Amino acid sequence: MPRRAAGTPGAVKRIWATAPGIKEGYFPVPPTDHYQDLRSEMVQTMIKCGLNIECHHHEVATGGQAEIDQRFDTLVKTADNMMLFKYVVRNVANRHRKTVTFMPKPLFADNGSGMHTHQSLWEEGKPLFAGDCYAGFSQLGLHYIGGLLKHARALSTIIAPTTNSYKRLVPGYEAPINLAYSRRNRSAACRIPMYSANPKAKRVEFRPPDTSANPYLAFAAMLMAGIDGVMNKINPGDPLDKDISPEEMKCVPSMPGSLEEALDCLEDDHSFLLKDDVFTEELIETFIDYKRKNEADAVRLRPHPYEFALYYDI
Repeated sequence: MPRRAAGTPGAVKRIWATAPGIKEGYFPVPPTDHYQDLRSEMVQTMIKCGLNIECHHHEVATGGQAEIDQRFDTLVKTADNMMLFKYVVRNVANRHRKTVTFMPKPLFADNGSGMHTHQSLWEEGKPLFAGDCYAGFSQLGLHYIGGLLKHARALSTIIAPTTNSYKRLVPGYEAPINLAYSRRNRSAACRIPMYSANPKAKRVEFRPPDTSANPYLAFAAMLMAGIDGVMNKINPGDPLDKDISPEEMKCVPSMPGSLEEALDCLEDDHSFLLKDDVFTEELIETFIDYKRKNEADAVRLRPHPYEFALYYDI
């Protein structure tokens, strides 16, 4: 059994749905951070329920945004843990007459909330991503990143599956829209954490997913993309470690700008998901049809409140 399997979430940002206030920055402490005790109770309850929680803290956005990190596990077990995680968070909040949202972008002009997913492959207790290539990665690990980047636009429908997801995936706000990899650039879709030189800690952090995703589908889809990269030795290209000009940025591929575009990408590129019947053609078609009719088209066909500010009296 691998110690860490692909599809294990690390830094998972959350937003408590309260009135937005002054932007507090990262890691404020009480009394500026009003939710230390509430988060602590959530974490204590999670631990009692068997979850392994590593840390929690206030995040950069307003409205009580927070981060709670849970320790890695195998893929399916981590998906189970995510469901329990969200159940506990909602119920503890309700006990205190609060509500919680896992929307990726509930507040305009503020940082969104993602589900940064740390992934690695192991074989018989040996970490396969550690090596002597870029950032201490193995060639196999770089090929895994190549698969994630190649299929990221198709993955987006599954890992960022709501119309609201694409209000988070915009330039600025630390949004991971650039389909590149880096050990330090947080706008890159794939980041290689450099916290430790221990081979067991070597992993890739895939940053585009958000917590509106179904974790079982999302983790499986990311693993299939990474394995496709390994099987086909997909080169991820050069790392994006430097600040680049707007002109250079135009040459870097990016995540889709809307759910409609993401659905088109999945429709065009999903054969990697069908290998070994992990996903089926029928599931993909049903998923796309449902999302188009009930979410993408439903939002597209309805007037937006801001359109009245723009156009009411023209």
